[in-house]
Amino acid sequence: MLTVSNVSKGYGGRTLFSDLSLQFNRQDRLGLVGPNGAGKSTLFKLILQQEEPDDGLVTFQRGTTVGFLPQESAPVGDQTVLEIATSQHAPGSEPEDDYHFYADGPAIAKAKRLLKGLAFRDTDFERPARELSGGWVMRAHLARLLVHEPDILMLDEPTNHLDLETLIWFQGYLKNYPGAILVISHDREFLNQLVTGIVEIRNERLYRYTGNYDAFLDEREAQQEQQLAAFKNQQREIGRLMDFVNRFRAKNTTATRAQAKLKQIDRMEKINAPEQAASTVDFAFPQPEKSGQRVITLKGMDFAYGQNVIYTGLEFEAQRGDRTVLVGPNGAGKSTLLKLLAGNLTPQAGVRDLGLRVKVGYFSQYRTEMLQAERTVLEEASDTPARVTELYIRSLLGCFLFRDDDVFKKVAVLSGGEKTRLALVKLLLDPPNLLLMDEPTTHLDIASIDALVAALSEFIGTLVFISHDVYFIRAIATRVLHISGGVLTPYAGDYDYYLEKTKASSARVALTAASNGSGLTNARPATTGPAASSKPVITTSSKERRQQAAEARKAMGFQKKHVATLEARIATLEAKQVQLTAEMEKPETYTKPGRSMEIQQQLRTVGHDLHKTSTDWEAAATKLSELEAASIE
Repeated sequence: MLTVSNVSKGYGGRTLFSDLSLQFNRQDRLGLVGPNGAGKSTLFKLILQQEEPDDGLVTFQRGTTVGFLPQESAPVGDQTVLEIATSQHAPGSEPEDDYHFYADGPAIAKAKRLLKGLAFRDTDFERPARELSGGWVMRAHLARLLVHEPDILMLDEPTNHLDLETLIWFQGYLKNYPGAILVISHDREFLNQLVTGIVEIRNERLYRYTGNYDAFLDEREAQQEQQLAAFKNQQREIGRLMDFVNRFRAKNTTATRAQAKLKQIDRMEKINAPEQAASTVDFAFPQPEKSGQRVITLKGMDFAYGQNVIYTGLEFEAQRGDRTVLVGPNGAGKSTLLKLLAGNLTPQAGVRDLGLRVKVGYFSQYRTEMLQAERTVLEEASDTPARVTELYIRSLLGCFLFRDDDVFKKVAVLSGGEKTRLALVKLLLDPPNLLLMDEPTTHLDIASIDALVAALSEFIGTLVFISHDVYFIRAIATRVLHISGGVLTPYAGDYDYYLEKTKASSARVALTAASNGSGLTNARPATTGPAASSKPVITTSSKERRQQAAEARKAMGFQKKHVATLEARIATLEAKQVQLTAEMEKPETYTKPGRSMEIQQQLRTVGHDLHKTSTDWEAAATKLSELEAASIE
């Protein structure tokens, strides 16, 4: 469908790539990777014919349609969410008020199904898009592309604006997409699940590999090892021949043989040393002051948003050096717990106690709003209490891809990803010893994520974070805390230990699983009653005492049945949730029209019912404990 033939492109005397060729066929699923600035976005522009190559051709099979989702959308006008999803408009390709809409019922019905899959509610369909954040507008444009179903779907960081449950749905939907897909993504797990080939732009050349992202890394490493061995062997042979030449070229009797050796070297097809795939981060990141052993404690904490109770009697403690990832279903309270730890939310009850010399830092995507738009990148990064030189600051900025004249860009013109990277630089220049991070890898490319991993691997403080990036979690987390229905279940091991204990169906599904897995101790609180309080002694007849005892036994029996019924209901709901989540992972689910939407709706309903039933169980179990304690008295 698409052929890129011997294409070259450069800007201002700098060559991005030369003699690049690519054949793209139907059903291809390719991930485009490469270091920042290698030319990934430029190649997209050439394919979309937004720019012309310096040399070479980009050609399409007749009638081929192409759809493109950029990283960020241009501002919208008065269009509703449904109008965007049913339009044939590409963001940024024409005036924002020039939309052409599908009028037929099937397209509108399909758009509504896709919007629901992308987590829109029915009430959002007629909502003006200008009222939504940029991330939700991008979801509407994503629905538009899926409605249109172009032959080639080109996606630039499509997972940036998706929550984890929506990402799992989207990932499953794309597995059965009828056309070809070319995607740029920093999300290794997304690439592993979706693509069947990797195209890498590196050092002005293009390299194509078969398999997913992990297979690409293995194959590239094996190729480089083979090339390095061949290079060393050839260099040894050249060295041996040159020794002969140097020893005998001055002698008349052997000069001819020495000259022949030189010609032999010239005739060799030279093997180059393997090129480095990406520069490794070699930088000493600043370190915070050492805190006390106990870093932070939450005691008996209650928190609710209005009538929506999130936590009751919450208990939490972090020790120095812990690197804890919070996992659990959407809406379980992971971000709320981070905000309670940060002191950004006021609980209705309970105590937040900081340890000795603890300095708290909270990082979320919204931290970028604190940046000063009129400053340059360098000026903003230099606004730090840390005693560091400009050279040091520029070196750290370079680790996060702000190089050369990039440091003189105004903050106002930075993309969302660039603002995120700048906010991380500011945090790392003056790091707290308790670092709380909510989705820190969103908007970062693979090289920036590696830089962040390098920084946090050296970090001597305490870290509590939320992420849907499985690679990042595996690289950083040493402990896992599962949250569901207001219950915290700790796992004293890394993410692979958590997967083993919970018997999760996949590394990504485990991040949103509501159940703490089979074979584990029940996470519900023990049904121990309150301490007996002293009560006045009331004299009763033996008949009255027998009657009271019978009534108490009857009440206790009823309460036990009620608790058992609720426990059975919880077990059924948890099993249903596991079953539905597993079905979402199956490719055949997405071959049945509307089935994935139906499953997602069922998951939301089950999650709501599970939370309510768990709350009812806790109240019933507490009452049963009180009855049992009273019977002992």
